[in-house]
Amino acid sequence: MKKIYLILCSAFLINSINAQETIPFRITKYNNIIIKTLVNDRDSLNLMFQIAMEDASISPERLKPAKSIVFKNEISENNSVKIGKLEWKNVKFYDNELTGQEADGKIGTGIFKGKTYKIDYDKNQFVIYDQLPDIKDYKQVSYTSNKDGQIFLACENLINNESYETNFLLQSGYPGGLLYSNQFADSKKLNENLKVTGEKTLKNSAGKSIVTKQGILPALTIIDDIALKNVSAGFFSGEIKNQNTSYFGADLIKRFNWIFDAETQIIYIQPSKYFNEPYFTLN
Repeated sequence: MKKIYLILCSAFLINSINAQETIPFRITKYNNIIIKTLVNDRDSLNLMFQIAMEDASISPERLKPAKSIVFKNEISENNSVKIGKLEWKNVKFYDNELTGQEADGKIGTGIFKGKTYKIDYDKNQFVIYDQLPDIKDYKQVSYTSNKDGQIFLACENLINNESYETNFLLQSGYPGGLLYSNQFADSKKLNENLKVTGEKTLKNSAGKSIVTKQGILPALTIIDDIALKNVSAGFFSGEIKNQNTSYFGADLIKRFNWIFDAETQIIYIQPSKYFNEPYFTLN
């Protein structure tokens, strides 16, 4: 009897040490993660998870009202957000920020502050842990972050049989693959050195052209033994260029399961079920 009691206690202790909560999500055809939320116990909103921000925001093009969120100078403090059985207090919302299709706004990484969490694309859920889970099938990723908590991956880009490293902002709001900064696109002459598969030209009110181009990058190496081939890559040309940061978009993010360790500030990845899926095409 004592032995059985000890076994039960041990099992309880193991489960308690790595207690976890899950948050289900769905993925749109634009690769955006949508979470069902209840804001201020009143407004049911579909919010897009934005890994490049910490707070939350409401879109001017939202489909659902958000009457409980009161703004002053386009900022609303001290809101509550419920997702399933979990609740967060003192959530800050910004007004009039565009978001992805099918979403009323955005919610950032602040809901995971101080916690280790996983983005599990295989099961369409976030998992929140008290400590680091089993990572034996994961690889550590090299990254940097800025004062706003934005995450940048250092990746190698194969262009004309030469490899060039650059930092990409993890940007889950951009539905495509890579989007290069103007500095990188111009310095590496991507218009000449990548196979261009599409082009779109827009004019602003002054008649100046904004040209977006889609190309194919032969290989993107994230770490030594994980590389993506023939990656969809966008860049700007024309008279107006205002892309100051390179993006690692949602189409690439979903190709991995991610674990963000709060204690050591280390990120781990493993290929997800989407790793070999065809690349998203921007219209």
